Amino acid sequence: MKSIRKILFGVLLLAVGGTTYAQISTNTPYSRYGLGDLSDHSFAGNAGMGGTGIGYRTPFHINPMNPASYSAVDSLSFMFDMGVSLKQSQFKESGLKINANNSSFDYLAAQFRLHRRVGLSLGMLPVSTVGYKFSATTNVADADVKAYNTMSGSGGLQKAYIGIGAKLFPQLSIGANVAYLYGTIDHSNTLTLSNGGDQTTQTHTLKVNSYTLDFGLQYTQKIGKTDFLTIGATYALGHNLGSEDKQVVSLTDGSTYKKTTETIVKDGYSLPHSYGVGISYAHGNRWLFNADYAVQQWKNAIYINKDNAYLNRTRIALGAELLPAANSRKYFARVRYRVGAFYTTPYVTTPSGDAPKEYGVSAGIGLPLSTYQRNSVLNITGQFVRATAANSMLMSENRFVIKVGLTFNERWFMKWKIQ
Repeated sequence: MKSIRKILFGVLLLAVGGTTYAQISTNTPYSRYGLGDLSDHSFAGNAGMGGTGIGYRTPFHINPMNPASYSAVDSLSFMFDMGVSLKQSQFKESGLKINANNSSFDYLAAQFRLHRRVGLSLGMLPVSTVGYKFSATTNVADADVKAYNTMSGSGGLQKAYIGIGAKLFPQLSIGANVAYLYGTIDHSNTLTLSNGGDQTTQTHTLKVNSYTLDFGLQYTQKIGKTDFLTIGATYALGHNLGSEDKQVVSLTDGSTYKKTTETIVKDGYSLPHSYGVGISYAHGNRWLFNADYAVQQWKNAIYINKDNAYLNRTRIALGAELLPAANSRKYFARVRYRVGAFYTTPYVTTPSGDAPKEYGVSAGIGLPLSTYQRNSVLNITGQFVRATAANSMLMSENRFVIKVGLTFNERWFMKWKIQ
């Protein structure tokens, strides 16, 4: 068992090491729009169940998708969770195929009990990522000249959060996360002409220093002797972002002159109001079934002070987990096996149509790292995502993602008695 534990820790360290050299954590042209590619805040274990978590309530894992779940933490335990992702994407457009590989450090979180009815969690989570680089060639009207556009982008938004979940009654818990939202997003577009004419470069830098606030509720009802039904609900506050958007346009012939204009837009972006509901059904500690439905009202948010720049985003997810025998002496009987599926609509639109809808399936395992302290788990999840373009002029994508997460859950606060 010690050798297995060393091997599993080695796998995680290698994955973390691989992310150190990654320059961008995503590679999709659709991250050019809006705030980039959005994160759903599901940890590696949740991701194996389709990214469900609104109704998910457990003392063994951290679940920031619903802060009401923090109150389920065991009184003797301290939990620490970290995760990384490895991603391979294949883009298709007009018969052409392009492959891209990326990796990222996803999240870092801790959780412990403050009071017998109150749990606290804090950590770092991604909010959005931007990463793309591509070129396009067009013919200038009424002239035998070609225009070459090179577009690139990088950066993203992150948040540092602290959350509290409290039991109001044995069956009812509420919670809240408050976070500092920050990050920088850079876009660049360079236009050159085939006749050696002027070169135009547009840069667009968005810096965000703001906050997020979200709330959660969970109600658990015992059914029979061993079964439990949990209903969850979440709400995230929509508000204007504290931001500075710097847009610079430079025109030059490359030698004799350069003309630059600069525009700064303050607080020209906002976050949407978001709602979610979820159901979780646990059959003892053997079977678990989850279902989530969430809506982000991006259509009411502003983009560079413009209304109706976004689309409302909907996400539906289903997931299940099997733990064959929690107290078995056989190692693989104590492994958690997970499957899931999800469907997500886009929140951004492009000049050629709406961004793709995403359909995904997932499967994962939770590997215990110790014989006696069985709550520390290495979670490994594989996801296949199909992004279907709205029309033939847009790029479609097949994406395969490996998520690796370590949940460290040990009894730090136990008082040992010596006889």
